[in-house]
Formats: sequence, structure tokens, C-alpha cells
Amino acid sequence: MAKKNVQYLCQECGDVQLKWSGQCMSCKEWNTLKEFKEVKISKKTQEKLGHKISETVFENNKKSLVSPYELLNNPEKLKNNANKNIRIKTEILELDRVLGGGFFKGSITLLTGDPGIGKSTLSLQACLAIAKKIEKKVVIISGEESESQITDRLLRITQNPPKNLFLLSESILETAINSLDLSETGFILFDSVQTLASIDIESMSGSVTQNTAVTERIMLLSKKYNIPTVLIGHVTKTGEMAGPQTMAHLVDTMLHIEGESGSDFRILKSRKNRFGDVSEIGVFSMHASGMKEVRNPSASFLSGRLDKAEGSAIFAGVEGSRPFLIEIQALSKPTNFGYPKRSNSGFDSNRLEILLAVISRYTSIKLENDDVFINIVGGLKIKERSADLAIVASLLSSKKKTALPEKTVFFGEIGLSGEVRSVNNIAKRIQEACKLGFNQAVVPTMTNVTFENLKHELLEKNIKIEKDIKLIQLKTLFDLKKII
Repeated sequence: MAKKNVQYLCQECGDVQLKWSGQCMSCKEWNTLKEFKEVKISKKTQEKLGHKISETVFENNKKSLVSPYELLNNPEKLKNNANKNIRIKTEILELDRVLGGGFFKGSITLLTGDPGIGKSTLSLQACLAIAKKIEKKVVIISGEESESQITDRLLRITQNPPKNLFLLSESILETAINSLDLSETGFILFDSVQTLASIDIESMSGSVTQNTAVTERIMLLSKKYNIPTVLIGHVTKTGEMAGPQTMAHLVDTMLHIEGESGSDFRILKSRKNRFGDVSEIGVFSMHASGMKEVRNPSASFLSGRLDKAEGSAIFAGVEGSRPFLIEIQALSKPTNFGYPKRSNSGFDSNRLEILLAVISRYTSIKLENDDVFINIVGGLKIKERSADLAIVASLLSSKKKTALPEKTVFFGEIGLSGEVRSVNNIAKRIQEACKLGFNQAVVPTMTNVTFENLKHELLEKNIKIEKDIKLIQLKTLFDLKKII
């Protein structure tokens, strides 16, 4: 028989407490403790259901266990263990870039995003690509859609699906796992983890208890059979991952897709990655036939830009190892009400308030009685401080009703004293600007930094710049009068 133990679990932080209280003792949130029953399954029931996962893993590996000291003193064994963790590339370059080179064997990846953003479509394309590369089975287990619905989407992407791609519509975890030939399975997709439920847990699918238990069992399964696994997860209305934070600790990689409604662009970001850089991003565009890679995001983001547009500045940014050119638009006008409005899309509101205060203090431009609007074109969200100079330049351009010089990029952080501070990855930013035909860059004042030095730095990395670019170095905001 199953033994039950009543406990209380916080819906915000996942902390478990033995007694109910109005406030969680860990995260201090109110009314978040929910009762759940921890069910311990007897050995007889485990044998009947076939779920002795942890015991089986231990028994199968008992003979091969070695001491840590033996591994450390045996470099060959360490190399052999490392070589087992090879990646499976999807050949979807934007996805592979964010993953760090492809899916690690035995890894578990959580993919989240708003409804309709393209989670199922992108993961289905990844399954198709992997099925063409490996001989083992690629299995899609969906608790949200039927086989006919998945097939309909599949046929929109390709008319010739590989024979080793299998579909299963099932929401009971045990039934889904028992239907798999795990020794012949090379990749598994679960869509979504919130719709899966274990019959061992006395709660509905999507609850904190079910999400934690299901994720943990899938993790053990993935590690035991060395199968890369993808879980699609829901998000809350604030855009955060739905479910306990424990899920984030269990998975190896967390990916998130974001994009503005009405825009075709989709940005894939990594929030956690044990096998790669967490700052890398991938850019896609959404079409009826699936997600298409955007190989040259800078050109796409700048398409449709008006010549000599007031309040428009080009920012040379870097996400991970990748440079971008992004158009930043600003609009200022006298307010019609007593309190001026501050509105922005894709930029931090608190940072905008700071920049407006610095402009008022260290320039002759006054925006205290103006409504201010900032827009990052393409639906991108900029977090790096190097965008400060481009934001300020666009605001001054709008206020003065004067267009900024053509073919000019901006980057630099602005301090509270009005100084323009240096940023990193200068050579990459300049390289991207040159590639798209820009001939001038407004940058912070840097000691012994010239275009020739940057050119030499790039040549050492086998990157050649065909066209020269003029560097306009600013020490303070007051120096902006040189160009506006």
C-alpha cells in the first residue's frame, strides 16, 4: 500500500513545510502554501508499474562504480567519460548556437514561451532534423494535441517526414514511458510538462507536486539511457516559467522564446545552460511553414528605416558573441497634462528615468515637461548599458527636430556625472557596422584606441575589414553637440 504524508508546498519558491501558515518562511510571500500528500509507493506496486528507476540505475551501475581518486589518477578514463558526452547537432544554426553546439546526449532541456510563440513548431523542426541524422527513434509525446493535429503541423513543414519519427498522444507519464523501446530511442520531446501526470501522485496535472515529480522522473530516465530530452513548459501571465523553481534546477538547459505580438521575429534566449554560454541568442522569423532562421539579423532589423528620420539612432550591440545593429526610435513632445508620460518598448523604464535626469543636468535640453516615448525596433529587449548613448542621441534628435548623421552607429555607457564610459567588444561592434556599410561610429573616449588598432585586433582573429570607419570619441554628453 502507498503511505501518505501531508505537507505544505509553496507555489512561489517550492519550499516544503510541515505546518500551514499564512506566509511562506522562505520567500515571505503570503497565501502561497498548498497542501499536498507525498505518496511513497511500496516495492510491490513499483514492480507492478515498472518504475524502479533509481534502484535500477544503481543496480546497473554498481559494478562499474570507481572511486573519485581512481578517476583523477587515470586521465584515459576521464577522457573516455568526456568523449561519451557528445552532442547531436540539429543543423538549425540559430538553435545550435544557443545550445552551445547542439543537444548533449543525456541532457534535459526546458523550452518555455508565451502561447502561440512557436515552441511546438521549433521543437518539431528540431525533431525532424535529428531524425534525419540518427538511426534511432525520435519520439514526440504530446498531452495537448492529438496525433492528427501534430501530423497536420508536420506536413506544413515537410511533405516527407522520416520513418524513424514517431508520434504519441498521451498525458499519463507511466503509459508513455512503458510504450517506448528505450534502447532504440535517440531523442524524446514532451509537449508539455504541465499536461503530464504520474498515477503515483494524488494531484491534478499541472500542479506543483506533479510538475516536480514528472520532471524528476524524466530526468532520471534521460540520464540512465543517455537520451537527450526536451520538455516544453508553460509560462505565467508575467512571462515567467509556470511551476516550481525546482524544475529549473533539475534541467540542464532552459531556453525561452520571446517576441512582440504582430511581429514575425522570434528571439530564442538561454536562461541556463550547463554546456554553453547563457548570453547567446538566436533569431527566427515565424512563417506558415515553420520557423525560419534569420542569418543576418542586423539587416532585417534595419529594413524599412526612413532616411533622415528624426529621433532615430543606430545602436551597435552585442548579445553573447554576436554583434547586432538595432534601430532605436525616440519621440518627445510637450505634454498635454500636468504629469509627463514616460513610455518605452524593449528598454528598462528605470534606466530611462536616469538618462532623462542626466540629460536635464548636463545638457541644455530640458525634457521635464515632455512626454517621452522609446521604441526598440524588431521587438528586441535591450539590457546592456552600452545602449545609453544611442538612447540619449535619439532623444536629443527628436527634441531638436534634427536627424542624426547618416551611416552612423552609437554605443557607450553614460554615468551619473554625464561621462561617456567605455564598453566591451568594441572590435565586434565596429566590424558589424563596417559590414553593413556604416562609415562613422560615435564611441566613448578610449586611450590609444584608433580604427587601425581595432583593425589589427580583428586581423589577428582572421577578420578583415574592407572599408574604413571614422571614430568620433566623446568624453561627456556635452560633446554630443559635435554631431547634433
